[in-house]
Amino acid sequence: MSDFTLKDLGDGRFSLSGRMTFDTAGDILQKSEDLFEPHTLLEIDLSGITHTDSAGLALLLEWITWANHTVREIRFEGMPEKINAIARTTEVESLLSRGERWVGFIDAPAE
Repeated sequence: MSDFTLKDLGDGRFSLSGRMTFDTAGDILQKSEDLFEPHTLLEIDLSGITHTDSAGLALLLEWITWANHTVREIRFEGMPEKINAIARTTEVESLLSRGERWVGFIDAPAE
């Protein structure tokens, strides 16, 4: 039985639940590669995360780096407070929104 579930909700939306830790981060990353590849806009709901650590933060930063290098946008919803706390402590909090390339542009009304 897996300690996490990465569920494809359709249209580039995903939910991750369970553990996002040193024990699971590599497996989550591997599973996400094929799921994320077809999408240019990804929204990942993290509200189901039950336990996380600095490897969880590293996973999110890896996804952001991938998105930036492949001209994609990635947004996170329901960010676990522990991830925010680790990001603040390590002074990388601003990097968590770097995957939001076109925010505002996509949502802007057409002229």
